[in-house]
Amino acid sequence: MHILATTSSSLDDLIEPVDLNQSPADVVVLSFSGSDLNGIAAGWSDGKASLCLTNISDLRHPMSVDLWLEKTAAHARFILVRILGGYDRWAYGADQLSRLAKRKKIPLAMLPGECSISDDRLAAASTVPDATLMDVLAFFRQGGPDNMQLLARRLDALASGDTQSLPTATPMPKRGFYKPGRGISTADELLAGFSPGAQRLPILFYRSTLLANDAAPIDAMYEALAARGFAPMPIFLGGLKDAETIGFVEQALADLEPAAILTTTAFASATDDNGDTIFDRSGIPVFQLVTATTRRDGWVEGRRGLNPSDLAMHVVLPELDGRILAGAISFKTGDKTADLINQPEPDRIEHVADRIAAFLAMKTISRPERKLVILVPDYPSAPGRTGYAVGLDVPQSVLTILSTLSTAGYSVSDIPQTPRALLDLLAARTAQFPLATYSPSAGIDAAWGEPALDADLEDGAYRFRAAQFGNVTVALAPDRGRDADRRTDYHSPDLPPRHALNAFGQWMRDAVGAHAIVHVGAHGTLEWLPGKTVALSKDCFPELVTGGLPVIYPFIVSNPGEAAVAKRRISAVTIGHLPPVLTGAGLSVEQTKLELLVDEYAQADGLDRRRRDRLAKLIVETAGDCGLASEAGITGDDDPDTALSRIDAFLCDLKDFAIKDGQHVFGEIAAGDDDPLRIASAGTEMQALLDALDGRHIRPGPSGAPARGRRDVMPTGRNLYASDPRTLPTPTAFELGKRAADEILRRYLQDHGDWPKSLVFDLWGSASLRSGGEEVAQVLALMGARPVQDAATGRVTGIEVLAPATLGRPRIDVSLRISGLFRDMFPALIALLDAAMRAIAVREEAPGDNPLAEDAQTLGHVPPRIFGSAPGTYGSGIEEKLADGSWGEREELGRLYLDATSHAFGGADGDGVHVPGGFAERIGSANLLVHTGDDPGRDLLDGSADVAFIGGFSAAVAALGGKADVIALDTTDPQKPKARSISEALTRVVRARAVNPRFIAGQMRHGPRGAAELVEAVDRLIGFAETTHAVPQSLIDATYDAYLGDEKVRDFLLSQNPEGARYMGLRFRAALDRGLWHPRRNAVDAELEMLADDCERLVA
Repeated sequence: MHILATTSSSLDDLIEPVDLNQSPADVVVLSFSGSDLNGIAAGWSDGKASLCLTNISDLRHPMSVDLWLEKTAAHARFILVRILGGYDRWAYGADQLSRLAKRKKIPLAMLPGECSISDDRLAAASTVPDATLMDVLAFFRQGGPDNMQLLARRLDALASGDTQSLPTATPMPKRGFYKPGRGISTADELLAGFSPGAQRLPILFYRSTLLANDAAPIDAMYEALAARGFAPMPIFLGGLKDAETIGFVEQALADLEPAAILTTTAFASATDDNGDTIFDRSGIPVFQLVTATTRRDGWVEGRRGLNPSDLAMHVVLPELDGRILAGAISFKTGDKTADLINQPEPDRIEHVADRIAAFLAMKTISRPERKLVILVPDYPSAPGRTGYAVGLDVPQSVLTILSTLSTAGYSVSDIPQTPRALLDLLAARTAQFPLATYSPSAGIDAAWGEPALDADLEDGAYRFRAAQFGNVTVALAPDRGRDADRRTDYHSPDLPPRHALNAFGQWMRDAVGAHAIVHVGAHGTLEWLPGKTVALSKDCFPELVTGGLPVIYPFIVSNPGEAAVAKRRISAVTIGHLPPVLTGAGLSVEQTKLELLVDEYAQADGLDRRRRDRLAKLIVETAGDCGLASEAGITGDDDPDTALSRIDAFLCDLKDFAIKDGQHVFGEIAAGDDDPLRIASAGTEMQALLDALDGRHIRPGPSGAPARGRRDVMPTGRNLYASDPRTLPTPTAFELGKRAADEILRRYLQDHGDWPKSLVFDLWGSASLRSGGEEVAQVLALMGARPVQDAATGRVTGIEVLAPATLGRPRIDVSLRISGLFRDMFPALIALLDAAMRAIAVREEAPGDNPLAEDAQTLGHVPPRIFGSAPGTYGSGIEEKLADGSWGEREELGRLYLDATSHAFGGADGDGVHVPGGFAERIGSANLLVHTGDDPGRDLLDGSADVAFIGGFSAAVAALGGKADVIALDTTDPQKPKARSISEALTRVVRARAVNPRFIAGQMRHGPRGAAELVEAVDRLIGFAETTHAVPQSLIDATYDAYLGDEKVRDFLLSQNPEGARYMGLRFRAALDRGLWHPRRNAVDAELEMLADDCERLVA
């Protein structure tokens, strides 16, 4: 029997070991909870024994544990440990401490952090009798300053050998009302201090907070809300899981009839048999207030805002309840003793109170009096795409919303009759905000100079594109500013918005007097402005511009990552909407003719050899005449059977492609759509918008791609939430990811006859959430590792490195280019991947089996393998240049891509450090780039991101003089992943979708938005040609013929979107000028000139 050598690595292994160097003491108390430690410290008196308090968070690394055991624990006379999360959360420490206590006969009591849960392993690791364990646990169960003082006396007695007069715990209420300065109170006593008409606001907080004298943030929040005329009603409780507590809170809600619920509780609450939470049943909005364990100095100085634990417990999981993130109100401060107390952050307390007040104002202001701003997305760097949002006909959706609001009682007038008429009204800069009224920001001054220098300032006022329809204003936000236009002495990578955008926010609040923003479609500008990822400060630009206005955000249900950004950075209620209906691509006339010939060939095969041979020749000739032979991969060396097999496979691949049948209109169902869940979604989407504007709770709902099997995301119209990142990759995702990794290797082996040695992998945030972490699983599988899951919680706790014999191939040296969204959302996944890479890098394996280890041995250290843009910045670095064409050779774009990928990430918190040239070295030695597409509803020609990242890589390879393949990995059907070259993938998209008459007809039903979809396809196709040099000219020919070469389509573009038509002509012209396209027809040049003249007349 042979034992395969596997190794494992825990996420805790990435923590830097520390020597706490704590002095020995008679009594040693350890806990993850600062409240526990603070309570015992406050209750400790001048007893006979000395005391040492230790936070287990400081003892996560095994070496830290070993040092502490030797220097501190080994000299104790009594040790008390309380582990929130159970034995497995501190398994190494619990094991070693138990062994030490048993060896040295030290009394050791190990208790669970959850008072209602028993843990047999903790009891077995203890050295004191079970009765002692229960007695000590009772002090925590009851809690409170008095019980902590009694516990301190008991610990002192136990350590001193005095077992005659051991105090016992005093009962304390498990739940109830609390009044600052008074302590435990009643609802009547609280209400007596407020006017009868004041809106009542329960504030739910943990009982342990009160019992540990740690309620200062609650006190501060109470005072801020009371000062604004509310009646805050603090309620302490043990959590929102047990039936008794839920019953108590529901009774309190029934009695109080509150306007909203505020809660500082972490995690998600329990659900009933119908899947509803206490918040769903209440029907009122729920605001999440974060009392962070993050240190204040880390929050002030850092860009993440919250540590990974706070992000998961206080932000991600509460989103499952549909809670609205109001903000962080307190942080840990000071030294080891003082940081056990949550210190309220006064500025944040005030802002959170203002945000809640603004949201609740919608409850008290009648619909006819409410003023709304509807924001329409705009992309100045993408002409012709005003009102472009993924999968949504924004102009028509706005008209539908205006009509619905009017019917619902809002003061709405003069609604335009067509989307084109709406966009024409928005083209004029009629709204204005005087410079004299504007309040500038020092941060903006530093980047852009004085406010008077802004390009949107005219005659002493900022001018905005907006149109007023009664009390509802529809507007386009100004662009945030081009990097090239900022002050030459400003060098920060995270460019602040220019003055006009800041003034726009002040205009919405002060001039319009808006009560709420409705942002129609994904995605906008506001949530991507510079600042912290979450728990924003007053200096963060998303907060500076929105100023705490409620944001209601219809968002495509298949984009969970970007929806989460809006929720966490502008406190948006993200109302999920359907993606467009998908339909089969079918085949064109020429393709159908080929398919019929192939079918005829199959019938003749074996029956009529001469007829079969004639058909084979005819099929190949026909495919060559229409350009499909080369696109199907046929070469001159292929025998007839091989050629026919390729043609047949190519046609099947095209026919199976899913294309969008038009665009979705918010709150409407497409004609002919008979899916009952989609039909139901039409009503739930619009009703959710009305309910949100009435200040009601919007039920939470999952996000994902319906076309990939996620039927549970329908009906839409729910407040979107995403997966818990700590559970990724899921077991199912790992199996699917492993299958996809095998497909990558199969394709490379087919093309090159050998395994790739190293590759670069694009890793994006939304895709990881949609698929349960399949992309992360692909990376682990390529390296020869797998995730290790905690069976009880489903959380990933580490990785296992598989033995070479298990793999049956060499490991692949994988480098990652992570997106800014992935960097912000998944610090724990970055840590997991870094742990895997570090574990693999130190293994001793046969030459050629582990290129990462060989590299590490040569360098003398583990080299970085996870790269991305600087914290606070997003994108690939080439978007702006690619959009305006202000570049020469593509190598210039490659250098911009490399410069933007400036940081290496890793470590326990997934942090980044500047590593100049690090990513360039990885690209220079890479055999290929892998870029995954998982959503059937989008492809390579949808949006700027694919071309920016794939094109940036390809241009960087050219700049470095390297050679690397680019594989577009199609996992839209996760059971059948398919690896294609970038040229093959683009050919499939163009032939099946972009030039498909069905697709074009579907877009032509949507006026200017449909025309923008055609412009988008051309823009991205030419972008791929410019950056990859991998676009066959036949594809550009086919696209031109289908759009500008077709009189009906050309007239549609000119009438519905002349600016888009002009830009489309410019993109085809760019392909000509750069030598990337030599049209089959000589008339193209003259046709483009005529188009330019027509557009000039129409746009002017």
